[in-house]
Amino acid sequence: MNFKPTIGQESLHQDSNDNGVRLVNFATSKKLVVKSTMFPHRNIHKYTWTSPDGKTHNQIDHVLIGRRWYSSVLDVRSFRGADCDTDHYLVIAKVRERLVVGKQAAQRFDRQKFNLRKFNEPEVREQYQIEITNRSAALKNLNDDEDVNWTWENIKENIQTSAKESLGLHELKQNKPWFDEGFFLDQRKRAKMQWIQDPSQSNVDILNNVRREVSRHFRNKKKAYLRAKIEELETNSKIQNIRDL
Repeated sequence: MNFKPTIGQESLHQDSNDNGVRLVNFATSKKLVVKSTMFPHRNIHKYTWTSPDGKTHNQIDHVLIGRRWYSSVLDVRSFRGADCDTDHYLVIAKVRERLVVGKQAAQRFDRQKFNLRKFNEPEVREQYQIEITNRSAALKNLNDDEDVNWTWENIKENIQTSAKESLGLHELKQNKPWFDEGFFLDQRKRAKMQWIQDPSQSNVDILNNVRREVSRHFRNKKKAYLRAKIEELETNSKIQNIRDL
């Protein structure tokens, strides 16, 4: 079968197994193209998987896109240096696309979340009342014929400005706060790069030992974080702090 219109001419392999044929058939039936086999790169930037012994390389992770957006993908290649702690390599696609955001969606993105927990502090509540009173004083002299939309925009701006100065903005929660990029990740990355350059048995053993040590480190940090969160929940429950609970 002629797969060139779907996969291009830059595949790492000349022959494909049953999984590869099924992928091409799926792409053809859904009007997709396999962009990861259409860009000229060195072979080390094409293969996406290496066997544990470091001797077998395959290109088995791909990027597919609809024919309508065929020209939006500018490049696809694998990066061996990315430390994902897996026998697969990170595949990155460079995409250029124009996105249109609806008016309502844009308004949602512009919304600011204030740190309402500070209302529990008497000093902050008093400061907010002073701020909102001072800014609202100018609105008392408005005429009845003033435009209602203009008046509402002024009221809203006064409320938001007073809240921002008194309460501050709410900080987004960090994903996986127990995760840190420290010594252990650097050590694992160095071991992996050493294995890539020299896939000897000694380097394989070093990489496996480092992986186990790093996994143990983050597993213990995650357990400690969960224990702290459980204690925080118990404390908030006892003192009836419903907002934080």
